Amino acid sequence: MTVEKVDFKKTQKEFYQAKTSPTIIDVPEMPFIMVNGKGDPNTSATYKQALDLLYALSYTIKMSPKQNDAPDGYFDYVVAPLEGLWWLPNDASPFSGHLDKDQFNWTAMIRQPDFVTVAVFEHFREIVQEKKPTLDVSLARLEMLSEGLCGQIMHIGSYDDEPATIKTLDDFIVASGHRVDISATRRHHEIYLSDPRRVAPEKLKTVIRHPIQ
Repeated sequence: MTVEKVDFKKTQKEFYQAKTSPTIIDVPEMPFIMVNGKGDPNTSATYKQALDLLYALSYTIKMSPKQNDAPDGYFDYVVAPLEGLWWLPNDASPFSGHLDKDQFNWTAMIRQPDFVTVAVFEHFREIVQEKKPTLDVSLARLEMLSEGLCGQIMHIGSYDDEPATIKTLDDFIVASGHRVDISATRRHHEIYLSDPRRVAPEKLKTVIRHPIQ
């Protein structure tokens, strides 16, 4: 009997299949491979390199059984979608007021299964460095992200049209008796469910998440 691959988008729908009307969720701690950078994601070579590194590491771990190198506790799974944390130098929301994308600070990241420990990550980082010497694997890290209480909404459309959706989310947060708690340790968070190379801008699906108190 074939065992179905674990797909976080299906097994934990509340974190990925957001609704176009905002909701409040409690997000548990999850492991991510992360890469930090700065600049406009549309034009920055640094951002492209970060994504190349994230996918190289994530798929090397995912395909490890084919090399007889599966970590302890390995199970077959679907590589999780790309996610991003975004902020400006003054820790303001990057989508309030005038939008200067060159000033973006970001953390690009991909969630990992729980069996990806620090030791597992370091092992596969060395493998990726050997296979792809042009990638600077030292830029990547494994980190646990614990977001806790958040407001969440699905944005459908171009990334440039996000401010209106974000306003809807933040207005809901305030109306529900909470406040937006974006800070140096809690960031504006996006989860990219669509591939912009294959999906028209007006049909892109992006989960937007704001930490709250």
